[in-house]
Amino acid sequence: MIRRAPVLVGATSLALSLAFGLTGTSAQRTQAPTFQVDPFWPKPLPNHWILGSVTGVSVDAQDHIWLVHRGFESLTARTEAGLATNPPTAETCCAPAPPVLEFDQAGTLISSWGGPGQGYEWPRTPAGIAVDSKGNVWIAGTAQTPAGVGGQLPAPPRDAQVIKFSRAGKFLLQIGQAGKAEGSFSKTTLDRPAGFSIDAASNEIYVADGLGNRRVVVFDSETGAYKRHWGAYGEPPNEASLGTYDPDQPPIRQFRTVTCVRKAGDGLVYVCDRQNNRIQVFKKDGTFVKEGFVSKSTRGEGAVWDIAFSNDPQQRFLYVADGADQKVWVLRRDTLEIVSSVGAGGRWPGHFYGVGNIAVDSKGNLYTGETYEGKRLQKFIFKGLGAAAAGGRP
Repeated sequence: MIRRAPVLVGATSLALSLAFGLTGTSAQRTQAPTFQVDPFWPKPLPNHWILGSVTGVSVDAQDHIWLVHRGFESLTARTEAGLATNPPTAETCCAPAPPVLEFDQAGTLISSWGGPGQGYEWPRTPAGIAVDSKGNVWIAGTAQTPAGVGGQLPAPPRDAQVIKFSRAGKFLLQIGQAGKAEGSFSKTTLDRPAGFSIDAASNEIYVADGLGNRRVVVFDSETGAYKRHWGAYGEPPNEASLGTYDPDQPPIRQFRTVTCVRKAGDGLVYVCDRQNNRIQVFKKDGTFVKEGFVSKSTRGEGAVWDIAFSNDPQQRFLYVADGADQKVWVLRRDTLEIVSSVGAGGRWPGHFYGVGNIAVDSKGNLYTGETYEGKRLQKFIFKGLGAAAAGGRP
C-alpha cells in the first residue's frame, strides 16, 4: 500500500590486537582507525526527557545526528517515566523524549518530533532511521503481534511499513501497511522492516525487509513503486524453516534476520544478516559478490546488527555494531577481515549494552545507539590511524 502526502576521558583503545586465524607469534601489521569516547556528548535533554531503547541512528549532509527511539514502550513507567503516567507518580522526573531527535555537532538538541498523525501509520516499534540527500527522514518499524493475544481483544497490527517525512516531520510517503504482510515475494507489502539505504542518483530506497520477511527489496523513493528484490546469495527468498543457528554447519543459503542494508560509494550494497553472523555484498541489481563472517560463534541475536563506512574517499573500513558481543568491529572493506574493535560490554562511557546502530559523520567520528536497557547515544571522536594486526581480534 502506498500513501503520499570536548573534554575527553575514558579513551577506548582500538589498536591493541592479537592475530586471529594466524599461527606463530608475528602478524602482518596494518593500519586501522582509532577513536576516543566523548563522555559528555550529547548535552542533557530539556523538559526532563529521557531516551528509551535507541533503534536507529543517522547522520545527514549537515553533520547533524538523528536518532529514533522506542520511548514510553521501552521505559519502566513507575520508575523511569513517572511524569508520563496517569496520574504522575513523580514530580520532577521523567518523561520520554519525542521519538525523533536531531542533534548538532556540539550535541545540542535542535529539533524533535514524531508519533501518530493523520495520513500515516506510526510504527508501534520505530526502528531504523535514514536522512536522504534532500533532507527527508525515513522511519521503519519492527513490532510483531504480541504472543498470547486473543479472546475478544483485537491483536495490535504488526509493523509492515516504511514512512518518509520532511526534516520538520511533515508526512510525505508511506510504503506498506501496518498489519498487512504477504510474504517475501510481495511487490506491495513489507513485514517488520528494520532499515534502509537511499540511492539519490537513481531515486531508489533499499529496504532491509528482514525481521518478518527474508529479503532486500528496492522501491522508487519518490513514488513508492516496486523495483526488485532478492534473498541470500542473490537467489529468490526462501521461507522454509531454518532451525537453530549452528556455527559448525555450512552457511545456509537463506537470510535469517536482515537488519540493515547500506550502499557504498562504489555502488556495492552491504547487507546485515544478523543471526547468521555475516555480511553479504551485492551489486545494485542483486548479483552476489562476496560474504564475510563476524564473530561466527555468536548465537542468540547474532553479531551483525548494523554497519557504517569510514569517511575516507575509498571507504576502506567497515564498522559493524555487534549488540550481542557488545562492541563495534572494524573490518577492511575489501577483504571483510576484522582488524580491530571499539568498546566492550558495560555501562561506562565507551562501553556498550545492546549497541545496535552506528553512523559516521564527515570528520570520521562514530555515533552509536544502544537498544534494550542501554538506552543511550554515544560519540567516538576519530583520532587517526594506528597499528593493528591484519585479521586482528582484540
